[in-house]
Amino acid sequence: MRHDPISRRSFLRVSAVTAAAVGLDWNSIAAYASAVKPKTDYPTVIIGAGLGGLCCGAYLSRFGFPVTVVEQHSIPGGYATSFDRSGGKFTFEVSLKATCIHNNSTAQILRELGVLEKLQLVELPEVVRIKGSDFEIGVRSRDPQALIAGLSERFPEEKDGIQRVVHEMIGIAEESQRTAQEKEKRDKTSAGDFPIRYPRMWNVKDKTLADLLSGFVKNPLLQNVLAAQWGSHGLPPSRLSAFYYAVAFGESLRNGSYYVKPRCQALSDALAGAIESSGGKVVYGALAEKIMVKDGAVVGVALADRKTLPARTVVSNGSALVTLKKMLPRGSLPLPYLKKLEEYRPSISMFIVWLGLNKELREKFRGYRYTVASGQGPEADYRYSLQGDVERGSFGITFYDSLFEGYSKPGTSTLHLSFLSGYEPWRKFETDYRAKRKQAYNREKERWTAVLIERAEKELIPGLSSMIEEKESATPLTCWHFTRNTEGSIYGFEQALNNSYMNRIDNRTPVKGLYLAGAWGNPGGGYSGVLKSGRMTFGKIMEDWRG
Repeated sequence: MRHDPISRRSFLRVSAVTAAAVGLDWNSIAAYASAVKPKTDYPTVIIGAGLGGLCCGAYLSRFGFPVTVVEQHSIPGGYATSFDRSGGKFTFEVSLKATCIHNNSTAQILRELGVLEKLQLVELPEVVRIKGSDFEIGVRSRDPQALIAGLSERFPEEKDGIQRVVHEMIGIAEESQRTAQEKEKRDKTSAGDFPIRYPRMWNVKDKTLADLLSGFVKNPLLQNVLAAQWGSHGLPPSRLSAFYYAVAFGESLRNGSYYVKPRCQALSDALAGAIESSGGKVVYGALAEKIMVKDGAVVGVALADRKTLPARTVVSNGSALVTLKKMLPRGSLPLPYLKKLEEYRPSISMFIVWLGLNKELREKFRGYRYTVASGQGPEADYRYSLQGDVERGSFGITFYDSLFEGYSKPGTSTLHLSFLSGYEPWRKFETDYRAKRKQAYNREKERWTAVLIERAEKELIPGLSSMIEEKESATPLTCWHFTRNTEGSIYGFEQALNNSYMNRIDNRTPVKGLYLAGAWGNPGGGYSGVLKSGRMTFGKIMEDWRG
């Protein structure tokens, strides 16, 4: 079902607010924060130590505000974590495959927090490598012309459209970046100039990815290749916001994709360290249960161990649905707001298999990150994922050892298999899983694991099963367990047209002092998205405190 195009007036208003919040320069942020005194009158509790919450907390703590981050897990990061197996012989990456973190607003955020210089970044050789039944195409990082040339050779009749659509997506990414750099200029001009200053963003405001691609190229296979990264956003082209996809894809082609060395845990640890070094606290093993409200404003957070933390401001980095519908006292939210929430859906989840191998594969494969296509197209693959048809849907293979020498210990390799999964195939195990009765659940998890290993062995890695020394799997219920995300969502709310960019849920909620930060808020999921969300929320808090 298509949504009605957003009105011009609404688009201008929301775009200006969004861009301004993300685009506050460092001097403006410092001025806002410095104007709020005394700092001790503004205690803040952040629920969840995902990247969005950590980012917001790091800004607050840097300027001297009392910050307490409560995290149910034993480490910071949410999905941005890693874990050891076989006594540390293998260290597995939970989620990061690639992120745009160079020469852009995300890098600027980390620079402002004093974190960027502490990270070791490795540029990916490729954005993705797509493998079909009769073709294999690699999308090189920071080389859009190579992509255009490669696709034009495979689809010569579409040469002109290929060039135009690639440049269109890069152009959308560039315009999005400029909205964060041109705040001062925008403030001096009429809001009506937005369509003139950012025509590509304006033109894509109410389009799905399918709409965008079909406007340039007609070959269905080519459209599927150009949409190959749809899984990184959790919706098929017919439903996914063209803007969100184009910004991510265009940014990777423009500035490259990167990995945080040695694992993404380094980023999460650095942000948590930034909070603590400035006097803030990160409390682990602490599950927030209730947000306390008095006279329409937050006053604190109640934990599962019956402790309470007083707060003038609460920032939720957790599931917005849990935060807004279960943690607040009844009647805290206006009915129209609750009704609007009913229109938003949690994103899809994922099934993951981590493999520690007893052989080195670094020199044997050209690619780093493969998408093994089913041949049925993204729309069918999305249906397979919702249904849990792990035998037929597309899946991903990531060769982390292709990134740099020494990723794994000598004589070993690390492999990551992933299959987008709806929650429904696992819902039947939910009650028993939470009660720690996992026999049936474990049998199904082992079946899925075996299927993915068999498919990877058949499609790409002959003899894979004989190399496996260590094996671990995660289901949507695992995702729920470690993050408490509704239905094990991995991208927060879906990036559908009714909840994307200019329509995206506001990080400022109707309850005074309560904010969202992270994948469930604005602008949405992904490493760059949640870091921007944390900075945006910090800006909103400063505006509200300053009055």
